[in-house]
Amino acid sequence: MKTLKISNSVHYVGVNDRRKSLFENQLPLPYGVSYNSYLVVDEKIALVDTVDACYFDIFLQKIETAIKGRKIDYLIINHMEPDHSGSIRLIRQQFPNIQIIGNAKTFDMLKGYYGVIDNLLEVKDGETLQLGETSLQFFLTPMVHWPETMMTYHQQEKILFSGDAFGCFGALDGGVLDTTMNLDKFWGEMRRYYANIVGKYGVPVQNALKKLDGLEITMLCSTHGPVWTEEREKVINFYDMYSRYEPLVKGVVVAYGSMYGNTEHMAEAIAAGISAGGVKDIVLHDVSKTDASFILADVFKYSALVIGSPTYMNELFPQVALLLHKIEARAIKNRIFAAFGSCTWAGVSVKTMLPWAEKLQWNIVGSAEEKQALKAEKYEECYALGLQIAEKIENRV
Repeated sequence: MKTLKISNSVHYVGVNDRRKSLFENQLPLPYGVSYNSYLVVDEKIALVDTVDACYFDIFLQKIETAIKGRKIDYLIINHMEPDHSGSIRLIRQQFPNIQIIGNAKTFDMLKGYYGVIDNLLEVKDGETLQLGETSLQFFLTPMVHWPETMMTYHQQEKILFSGDAFGCFGALDGGVLDTTMNLDKFWGEMRRYYANIVGKYGVPVQNALKKLDGLEITMLCSTHGPVWTEEREKVINFYDMYSRYEPLVKGVVVAYGSMYGNTEHMAEAIAAGISAGGVKDIVLHDVSKTDASFILADVFKYSALVIGSPTYMNELFPQVALLLHKIEARAIKNRIFAAFGSCTWAGVSVKTMLPWAEKLQWNIVGSAEEKQALKAEKYEECYALGLQIAEKIENRV
């Protein structure tokens, strides 16, 4: 197995997973995902994170190619989630004297997941480890996005091993460095990764960015996605904006559920009004067809959200209810909002969604509701609601 040396002392030994269809058994992976691991080689050798256990054979071959018969002295655990820690027990079998480095919360999880309680070295925020000429410094970054998460900084080569932070979905197609690949697919997958994995933890991400402020960083080595070199500032700025819940685009997400097309017709009328009001960036999502992970990525991206639901069993349409739950769980802030819905005899959806948006302290523009099929006067009301939304977006500072 050929390995890639990404700096004077660092080898990339990660693997690609193109077989898994659902990340965390719930999020679609149309482009797969990478599990990134790194070897820092000096007088002593440190392995930074591992990979999913099912790829251990390939992982070990890459490690053996890089170290050429030497032993690994340290395993640094930046993050204990099993897609990164799954090979810990197997690594210990191969290198029985390896010393595991983490923080107190790391070791509690290490015991709980794998029963490992010995040969541990606890590090605290700001402490360093010498490998020879190489100094590794540790920064605790709790809740980005687990309690034990930390980052490791290579002081000499200005490389940040950042754990899940600055990561994204998508397997690496041949290359590893951002300079060696077409990045088009990764920007959308970074939005989706952030929205679904890290999105709830805006304040901890901001705290981590402040802690790292002032560090010179030439390379970002995340546990998922490309190694960021030329695009590292763009990636950091992306995480900064999203963790402050600032939309990237002045536009609208229209998400709706529809059983027989009546609520969908209302969505089309509202979108037509938004367009007539001068807004070009509009995206419509049928919640029964588009997985919620993609919709959430767009909710983070755009400045306005319009949600439509039929009344179903005297409640919201189930997929709409799930979407609202996911949005609220991530505490997304500062969005323009409107609601619409349809019913056959007793409307519940709009009455449910407006208080939901009030609880989030969003800027509510208005609502529309129709009984049975969409009539001409209600079409005009939906169109006018779209115009109001467009005006609110264009006038927003």
